[in-house]
Amino acid sequence: MAETVTVEASPDGSADPRLADYTDLTDVELRRRREPAEGLFIAEGEKVIRRAVAAGYEMRSMLLTAKWTDVMRDVIDETTAPVYQVAPDLAERVTGYHVHRGALASMHRKPLPPPADLLRTARRAVVFEDMVDHANLGAAFRNAAALGVDAVLLTPRCADPLYRRAVKVSMGAVLQVPWTRLDSWPHDAGLLSEAGFVTAALCLDEKSITLDELAERRHDRLALLFGTEGDGLTAGALAAADLRVSIPMDAGVDSLNVAATSAVAFYMTRPRG
Repeated sequence: MAETVTVEASPDGSADPRLADYTDLTDVELRRRREPAEGLFIAEGEKVIRRAVAAGYEMRSMLLTAKWTDVMRDVIDETTAPVYQVAPDLAERVTGYHVHRGALASMHRKPLPPPADLLRTARRAVVFEDMVDHANLGAAFRNAAALGVDAVLLTPRCADPLYRRAVKVSMGAVLQVPWTRLDSWPHDAGLLSEAGFVTAALCLDEKSITLDELAERRHDRLALLFGTEGDGLTAGALAAADLRVSIPMDAGVDSLNVAATSAVAFYMTRPRG
């Protein structure tokens, strides 16, 4: 059982070293460099913290405002990590924003599994190529969790799904869906074919089949490829795919946001039976 320690603001205005994991959470570049290097990520809000714990992530510490201490009592009772209770103004000073959810936890990351291990038992996989927007990535992970995706593969330049905003937008789904990073892309597309997957690239191409046609084929093992915001999939990714697929649009709209596209594609191609 953890002891809850009340942390007061330092008289000289300096940051308390015990709260180091939570400093400058709004500095995206700093956190992108620091968190993976130190093996941590930040879970924000009661539901996300609970999902992180349920998914087997080990807690480093927790930062709570007073009204959340009782709400999180069962979690506190089950952890040996330090729990710091702070006033809302101190939480804002440390993190750089108003922590309206009142609860943050610093969690240890887990080692990422080899891609082949994830693909061995999966029926539906997805590759996100160079997706850099954390909100889009978080939304796409939530779609994957809800709509039958068994494995998520990220290319080397893809955003960090454990960055606070991605975790928050996904409502913790990034902690539930098995995922890993590819070492070399598009060379690693061969891992999908070796595992028996048909690969389908979502793109704007006159030679594409429609998503309806892809769904009708009912492939037993299917991997969907999605590109970065704006530019879409690279030429190398398109060349590596077995199929090119598009979603027919009305009203002069040529494409959807990548997260919205993923939701439609996951639903249409979900395993049935």
